[in-house]
Amino acid sequence: MTGGNAMIEFRFLTAPTEEEAMKILGLYREAGWWENAADPDPQDLRRIVAGSYCFLAAFSEGRLVAMGRVLSDGVSDAYIQDVTVEKGMRHRGIGSDLVRRIVSRLNADGIRWVGLIAAGNTEDFYRPLGFRPVPGALAMLQR
Repeated sequence: MTGGNAMIEFRFLTAPTEEEAMKILGLYREAGWWENAADPDPQDLRRIVAGSYCFLAAFSEGRLVAMGRVLSDGVSDAYIQDVTVEKGMRHRGIGSDLVRRIVSRLNADGIRWVGLIAAGNTEDFYRPLGFRPVPGALAMLQR
């Protein structure tokens, strides 16, 4: 796949290097997911990747530009989370391609129930990829 003039390489990571972990942290920061909490150290990020069912990263000219991960028991269902694309690389199809590749991997592994919680402004991104609201369901968080 190409993003502008650069070729995009997708790789499932299982044991990111410290450099990759720092790049992952950069994407989390840019997405605003850790702005009110202490940042994890690179070892914590490596454990996040290792503890995920799968973690897909997209690289442009060797630079990490997008990521998404899955939590699953590997049998009955899976939840996609932490999907983000570097702001300067958005609107090039990278995020859509990343989600399609994750779903394809899950389906190949026999997992057909794939869910996610879409932030309020991302529903239009996920709908063309086949995701719909679940009638009668409510996303909840223990606080």
